[in-house]
Amino acid sequence: MQATAYTYDPESRSGQVLLDDGTPVPFDAAAFDAGGLRLLRPGQRVRIETEDTGTDAGPESGSGPESGSGRRITLVTLQTF
Repeated sequence: MQATAYTYDPESRSGQVLLDDGTPVPFDAAAFDAGGLRLLRPGQRVRIETEDTGTDAGPESGSGPESGSGRRITLVTLQTF
């Protein structure tokens, strides 16, 4: 799946991507490390892989990697054409 990098914190190696429908989805350091990246800038197109968490939690339920989408990002890497 494709997305756009929205935020990135180099200290925690975590951030958020925006899906093409505008939905923000957070990712953690494990997902960032799995992609082999060293840096991510807002606006970069990325490829993400997700897994279903089995929940459909709303954004009000928390700020963890699963909040707002019922899925967790497991990999973030640059989109190549």
